[in-house]
Amino acid sequence: MPRLVFDFIEGAAGREVAAARNQARFDEICLQARVMEDVATRALSLEFLGESYRLPFGIAPMGLCNLSWPGADALLANAARSFGIPLCVSSAASSSIEEMRDLAGDKVWFQLYVAPPVEQSLDLVERARRCGYETLVLTVDVPQVSRRVRDLRNGFTLPFSIGGKQFFDFALHPRWSLTTLLRGAPRPRNFLQSGKANRFDRSASRAAADWDFLDRLRDLWKGRLIVKGVGSSADALKIKQLGVDAIYVSNHGGRQLDSAPAAIDLLPKVRAAVGPSYPLVFDSGVRAGEDIVKALALGADLVMIGRPFLYALGAEGGRGLASLIRAFSEDVSVAMAQIGAATIADIRPDALFGEEETAEDDRAAFMAPARKRA
Repeated sequence: MPRLVFDFIEGAAGREVAAARNQARFDEICLQARVMEDVATRALSLEFLGESYRLPFGIAPMGLCNLSWPGADALLANAARSFGIPLCVSSAASSSIEEMRDLAGDKVWFQLYVAPPVEQSLDLVERARRCGYETLVLTVDVPQVSRRVRDLRNGFTLPFSIGGKQFFDFALHPRWSLTTLLRGAPRPRNFLQSGKANRFDRSASRAAADWDFLDRLRDLWKGRLIVKGVGSSADALKIKQLGVDAIYVSNHGGRQLDSAPAAIDLLPKVRAAVGPSYPLVFDSGVRAGEDIVKALALGADLVMIGRPFLYALGAEGGRGLASLIRAFSEDVSVAMAQIGAATIADIRPDALFGEEETAEDDRAAFMAPARKRA
């Protein structure tokens, strides 16, 4: 893919310290191998918020996925249906809410950004309800889009502004450029209004996603509601008390606050705050199957993955995406065998090196017994 596009996907806020920290912390966490357990057969399926999934991970919400490869949204939807995993469709997706619901089926979620005017955001919620979405994910960690140096350096704007530098970049990647030209430049499809110019403002404040809005949304949305972008234990407890169905622990892949702690360090703190049975989703920094197992051991019920799937699409289209999902699945299964876990529910804090002698009451604070074998 062109450098401009690759940097948009891989880039992060500021000096990109938070993005690097997310991955580095996973590398520092070790799993404790166990022996002579009955792990000849292993089940990777689970239940989350009343839905059954075949694998313990899904596809995180990402805007403008069709930049990675033309038709990427459809390929992600097909993969979600084929592998039985959740797909969270971004407000800024390259395809409409309705198209993605048709393609991905009933396991699809919708992610909401609250940008002015608020009524436009609520219209997206109503559209999602009308076409059959049952899970809504409210993102709250983008009160203002952070400065991303790579995008500034490359002149990345929406819609594309093509000068000499961008033209040269696209010319060096003819397959991507010609295919994109034939299919049309990706745009945030959900913000097109009656054929008029795109009203999506990537730099607009999204601070309207406040506590009052959450109260209002909880009253309006009768389906399952998840709040994404939570890292504070105090915030997590308040969100739980407001009747939200699940919390999504994330630091936005390091794309917002460059001084943020690694998301994986926030996960056990949030788990301790909300208790052992409250549903938690996690993303940020996951790059391997063993990372998924570590997140599950630290309190996640379901792990979502973002950038790696776009890399796979950019490298090899749908075949690359399917190959990566299978690789993650195999690595999770093998890691489970090594730590003595036959089911996802068997992945507990004592799977982490150094945790096997932790007091039982401390371990219970991190455990998620609501995670079930499907």
